[in-house]
Amino acid sequence: MKVLTSSEILEKVSDSSIAKANSSVTKLFLLAVLAGAFIAFGAEGSTLASFNLTSNPATVGLGKFVAGMVFPVGLMLVVLCGAELFTGNCMMFAGVADKKIKLSGVFKNWAIVYLGNFVGAMIIVLCIHWSGQLDTGDGLLGAMTVKAAIGKCNLSFGRAFILGVLCNWLVCLAVWMATGADNAAGKILAMWFVIMVFVLSGFEHSVANMYFIPAGILAAQNDAYVNLLSLDTSGLNVYGFVVKNLIPVTLGNIVGGGGFVAMFYWLIHRKA
Repeated sequence: MKVLTSSEILEKVSDSSIAKANSSVTKLFLLAVLAGAFIAFGAEGSTLASFNLTSNPATVGLGKFVAGMVFPVGLMLVVLCGAELFTGNCMMFAGVADKKIKLSGVFKNWAIVYLGNFVGAMIIVLCIHWSGQLDTGDGLLGAMTVKAAIGKCNLSFGRAFILGVLCNWLVCLAVWMATGADNAAGKILAMWFVIMVFVLSGFEHSVANMYFIPAGILAAQNDAYVNLLSLDTSGLNVYGFVVKNLIPVTLGNIVGGGGFVAMFYWLIHRKA
């Protein structure tokens, strides 16, 4: 098989939206649970691989690079094993623009998948919390998990929104390129380096944050983690998670993936 051109990828993405809009609630939800868990695996693995480096200001850049090398496994699992990820499904706008599905079908898919992604991510959050993994490095992993969550909950609405736009612009480009690749190795390489850039850059992914922030909220219950870095956890709560991070980041993700990828290429190949 040949590698697909951009216009052929658009057609494939547009066609895939039909099945996504018409899938049963049960199937969508279960596939979404898997996707949430897969992204959470990438998130916890990247944190574990890099926490010693990111805890030291002199090696933060190297730590982000290491995290970026590991995190892409989450999207690889979603694409190659088959799962439903909200951020990738932002490209369903292409199907709406082609009049293959209705906007109501997109919103139905998003609602089910978003909830399923959260459930899947929370399964991993609870398993990691109960496993004792956060005690790694004499509790430094737990402390860095709390610190990362605090940072995400203290973003302004505008900054969280922009970081969400930039994140899903890259994530959907990674999915876009993987769709055009004709073998597993090509799909992996297409995703790996693009996702690495998003992690390196500190952009915000709504589903990944369904792991990062709840993991930090639970870890903050352990005073040893909090005291290790003298952390202020006053803003680390459900309000900070949902209102200050998840809502603006989700809106940004929709614009980044649905607008700057799906609709840009639709305008280029359908209208230009």
